[in-house]
Amino acid sequence: MTSGLDIVRSRIAAAEGDAARPPGSVRLIAVSKTFDADTIFPVINAGQRVFGENRVQEAQGKWPALKDRTPDIDLHLIGPLQSNKAGAAVALFDAIHTVDRDKIARAIAKEIERQGRRLRLLVQVNTGAEAQKAGVLPQEADAFVARCQSTHGLTIDGLMCIPPFDEPAAPHFALLAKIAKRTGLRSLSMGMSADFETAIALGATDVRVGSAIFGVRG
Repeated sequence: MTSGLDIVRSRIAAAEGDAARPPGSVRLIAVSKTFDADTIFPVINAGQRVFGENRVQEAQGKWPALKDRTPDIDLHLIGPLQSNKAGAAVALFDAIHTVDRDKIARAIAKEIERQGRRLRLLVQVNTGAEAQKAGVLPQEADAFVARCQSTHGLTIDGLMCIPPFDEPAAPHFALLAKIAKRTGLRSLSMGMSADFETAIALGATDVRVGSAIFGVRG
């Protein structure tokens, strides 16, 4: 497993070089969803500190103890967030990549103020306009980012997308980068195990890699 981590790190470094980007400019998020603490420990011990989880409840079951042991863990929520879980998410996570509607933005803003926390926040864009997938539509992204900032008082750091499974990823990554440029956002969370090198070439600052590190989920 740690060999998988080493390979992914090497591939990220090579992709940074190929794109003429500075070494270390891409953040690796090790996606640990469905894996237990015993599986995650070796990756932490290998020096990985940034992890991603899809569900608040699952993360609550394993990460408080892991963060107690390794306080510099940087935990990211990369799955959909329900408004009734906003309090728990703000308390546990250091970043949320899936801000995608006003109800969620309001709930996060309320909890950030109540808890006195500062999180990295990214807006999820549904670049493929898939009915079953979360995320704001591309043509509505600019207005939603503006509302998050002005109406809800949130600091938005960037954008996130998950391209359609059956389409080439590059056009979706390019679209996300275009939206980020015109909205003045600097972070791009895009690219997974199968396509993170393409994402890096198109400007990803955060790549979300699970199976290439942990293996195939059961």
